[in-house]
Amino acid sequence: MGALEGKVVLVTGGGNGIGRDCALIAAQEGAKVVVNDLGAGLKGDDEGSAGPAEKVCEEIRAAGGEAVSNSESVTSLKSVEGMVEQARDTFGGLHAVINPAGILRDVMFHKMTERDWDQVIEVHMRGSFNVARATIELFREQNDGAYMFFTSTSGLFGNIGQANYGAAKMGIAGLSRIIAMEGARNNVRANCLAPVAWTRMTQSVPIKDEAAAARRAVMAEKIRADQPARFSVAMVAPAASNVSGQIFGSSGDNIILYSQPRPIETVTKQEGWTVDSIIKEAIPKMAPKFFDLNRATLPGAQPAKAPA
Repeated sequence: MGALEGKVVLVTGGGNGIGRDCALIAAQEGAKVVVNDLGAGLKGDDEGSAGPAEKVCEEIRAAGGEAVSNSESVTSLKSVEGMVEQARDTFGGLHAVINPAGILRDVMFHKMTERDWDQVIEVHMRGSFNVARATIELFREQNDGAYMFFTSTSGLFGNIGQANYGAAKMGIAGLSRIIAMEGARNNVRANCLAPVAWTRMTQSVPIKDEAAAARRAVMAEKIRADQPARFSVAMVAPAASNVSGQIFGSSGDNIILYSQPRPIETVTKQEGWTVDSIIKEAIPKMAPKFFDLNRATLPGAQPAKAPA
């Protein structure tokens, strides 16, 4: 008996990459799956297609599972509400959402257009709001619901050329935490995952030399999309009902639990601070605990290079 036997799961961005493996693995674990994918390109600015989502459903059905495809966009609340209705009409309910749908529009911030910003925020941040808002009342009413949202080390650590993506991904971490807090009394769980995997997104980083090509070859073998997908499926399973409000990472065979912001230093001055005393006293006391501007590198990951 699979970990998701009897459950219905919506997987967004399920036509490619991590989303595709989430859908396939959820079905292998007994879930009935709504596979959503707009079928657009990595930048989200070309015409979509129903093909990728339906192809994944065909794979699931060929293996004896149950799946139905959807090619609407997560950027529309009405469309996501339609996905929920599709799940209920087709399979009789909905119990979990795995939401890796996303796009990239990488550019240095001083060159970033409003469109570069808006499209990424719309898909990632607004999309996460939409999938949660369209399902939260159902989950609360049935006292059963789980979310796996997708954050990123580009937000948690920062990454040059990804101000739009990083901002959205940090917002998702905050959204996930609060949904977990508010949902606890109704058995509604929310966690988020910062994956490192060989997908269209990682492939989009330009190869500039033989060393980079060699690193790519290692990445393709060591950090596969099925690894974070398997973790995502595990976290929405009933057996993980005690896990909520966490930020996880997945890089190859490494499963990571991230810290969440908490105070690390407080300085107090009884008579109050002046601009001068802040500069001369408070900041020097805190400075040893400042974070530098280097980006942490996870096992198996390829450091990103700044876009031109």
